[in-house]
Amino acid sequence: MTERIIAETEGSSQRLDIFLSENESLDISRSLAGTLIADGSVTVNGKTVSKSYKVKNGDIIDVQLPPPRELSAEPQDIPINIIYEDDQLLVVDKPKGMVVHPAAGNPDGTLVNALMYHCRGRLSSINGVIRPGIVHRIDKLTSGLLMVAKTDAAHNFLAAQIKDHSFEREYQAIVAGCFSPEEGTIDAPIGRSTADRKKMCVTQRNSKRAVTHYRTLQRFDGYSLVSFELETGRTHQIRVHSAFKGHPVLGDSVYGKPFKGLDGQCLHAKRIGFIHPNGEYMSFDSPLPDYFIKTLETVRK
Repeated sequence: MTERIIAETEGSSQRLDIFLSENESLDISRSLAGTLIADGSVTVNGKTVSKSYKVKNGDIIDVQLPPPRELSAEPQDIPINIIYEDDQLLVVDKPKGMVVHPAAGNPDGTLVNALMYHCRGRLSSINGVIRPGIVHRIDKLTSGLLMVAKTDAAHNFLAAQIKDHSFEREYQAIVAGCFSPEEGTIDAPIGRSTADRKKMCVTQRNSKRAVTHYRTLQRFDGYSLVSFELETGRTHQIRVHSAFKGHPVLGDSVYGKPFKGLDGQCLHAKRIGFIHPNGEYMSFDSPLPDYFIKTLETVRK
């Protein structure tokens, strides 16, 4: 598969291998970028160049990517908490620690494996064999609500609401410190970090607009309980925006720091609201899970 990139650079130019590793559409490491350049799988304006080539504004860069490693998902009898289901979709309350779909580091034991067993193959096929039915995702260490499509028609209908920002998503989190003002909007673009490709960050480079609305629910000594509503849905959006404002989500070791007794971030997808393909508005609310309540009790003290 060949990806074409039209370079848009401002100010000083970058080495080609760095430029490619920071491009979100490719999602490759600097090491792999260097290998592809050395193998002749990258051309700039139709010619092969070295990895130290300085990218110029308007350069046409073609990257021949290696075929992805074939993965498969098999049905597994794993208990899941389904809070609503009909012949077109279902809503699942995902526990903290469960991965949504198989990947290289998590080949099985995921929500998708459980859904394939429960639905007996009746899941939308739009996102391929690894993510059947998955319209949107939440992180492994985030708990809460997900909607899942059983048919391709339902998938397209629901995905359109995410695209036009009419799909409602409210999260609750415990964060370090207190936002000032206590209620507001964070409108800051998010892209991949140039320092660590596993992380996202607020940046103007190779980024997409990200908008998070927040409202403080309770304040404690050094912590607060905050409600977040997503207008957009970028990777790690709440975690990145909270850290950007100086109030990382409690326990988030990637964008903040660990918290004793808490495995990962204290973040819960509490409510979702959407229009069902039959035209009916539907809203679902998930009670705060035990780990979250226990953490609340800790910070209250």
